[in-house]
Amino acid sequence: MTRPQQWIGVGRTETGHVRASNQDALALLDDCGVWIVADGMGGLPAGDVAAHTSVALATERAKERAAWLREHPSTAAEFVADLVIRANQRLHDLMLEKPSLKGMGTTFVALAITPAPTPIAHIAHLGDSRGYLYRTGQLTQLTHDHTLVETLVQRGVIDASAALIHPKRHILTKGLGMGIDMKPEVTSTPVTPYDLILLCTDGLTKMLKDPAIASVLARANGDPHRACHDLIEQALSRGGKDNVTVIVVAYR
Repeated sequence: MTRPQQWIGVGRTETGHVRASNQDALALLDDCGVWIVADGMGGLPAGDVAAHTSVALATERAKERAAWLREHPSTAAEFVADLVIRANQRLHDLMLEKPSLKGMGTTFVALAITPAPTPIAHIAHLGDSRGYLYRTGQLTQLTHDHTLVETLVQRGVIDASAALIHPKRHILTKGLGMGIDMKPEVTSTPVTPYDLILLCTDGLTKMLKDPAIASVLARANGDPHRACHDLIEQALSRGGKDNVTVIVVAYR
């Protein structure tokens, strides 16, 4: 029997050539219409625990509420925000239970797509893992990096070119584990069956600037498998200086 068309995600994560371990995590929940990427904070205790715990909690929550989302698509923005909030609460509970984990944290970006007649991509995130929309040759960043240098750029203290080489460019201002009341930023964007939606950790964006990412996606000709594979391979070939995780979501 032919499977009905739906949004599907193709994901891959790699340790890279420099890091000793992989502190990224991802979830591909096609049947729920949900996809998640997390990047444990390097240099802090148990970044891998933070990433995997938050993704596991959000996965369980998404599966529990998938039927509700299908019946109430207008609640999708609140749905993805709830995934982030619950995951953050779980990290704080875990740090109270196990003091050795105190200080752990992770970035987190969750995507939910509500179906036709007007599909809408809803993204909730904390940190600098990103969501992008690729449409007819144009790449648009849908998320806003929660970093110190991005704050400085927004305030006009430095410009975008200075931000690229700033010594503190990877210091986060928001992330899971950084405060019990941390609230995610939520973005909702109409999408078409011809679009690709990209979720990624900064292991990709450190190695490839946006024009290079757009070029890879253009060569993929709408194939999420090729797009995901080629993005990862490009990041690795350019040095693979960090863990790199990519999810490409397409309509099939």
